[in-house]
Amino acid sequence: MQIVNATQLPIVRLGQVEKRYGKGEGSVHALQAIDLVVERGEFAALVGQSGSGKSTLLNLIGGIDKPSGGRVHFLGQDLAELNDRELAQLRAQEIGFIFQFFNLLPVLSVFDNVYYPLMLNGYKKEQARRQVMQALERVGLEKHAMRPPLELSGGQQQRVAIARALVKKPALVIADEPTGNLDSETGRSVLELMQEINRENGTTFIISTHADSVRDVASRVIRIADGKLQHV
Repeated sequence: MQIVNATQLPIVRLGQVEKRYGKGEGSVHALQAIDLVVERGEFAALVGQSGSGKSTLLNLIGGIDKPSGGRVHFLGQDLAELNDRELAQLRAQEIGFIFQFFNLLPVLSVFDNVYYPLMLNGYKKEQARRQVMQALERVGLEKHAMRPPLELSGGQQQRVAIARALVKKPALVIADEPTGNLDSETGRSVLELMQEINRENGTTFIISTHADSVRDVASRVIRIADGKLQHV
């Protein structure tokens, strides 16, 4: 039997994935027959209108939700075989999330917002502090570590969110409209930062977006409409 090295496996593989909400005539078919492979190191843009199924698809890829049919594999692991605790552990260790509205904790400092996921994962304090400062330095915010996030600009807050997603050195970063709440210049700066991280670290990004700026620089554009992938 040939043993496949984990580094040779796709980050994500979806096979005939379906997602329905509700039952009977009132049910909503959010995703239909989704076949998708995302390889390591891709910088992929997921593009579609509001209600097309983008967020639903991201939630399935990130193990936040479960499909109604089909299979979702992450680094070769069928997510359906994992219990809730194992799924939470997988997300905590291997997947970083970036959201449109930052989702920072205002009562914590910038440092503690980035430190929080490492604390939940049981990192030793000294190692965690070192990784937090490395992540903040990577996004250019090491001098703001002790400030509350609400004292920062929108672009700086999104950089904190990027540091938080990267601090655990995940295999995959899922970003849901990460530039959607920023002005065009700030959004471009945040996008350039994510591109640099993708190139230098090989971190895989899947970015849900309406922004032309993201589509124009993505290594791959994945289009979705009415819950179906559009093959063009």
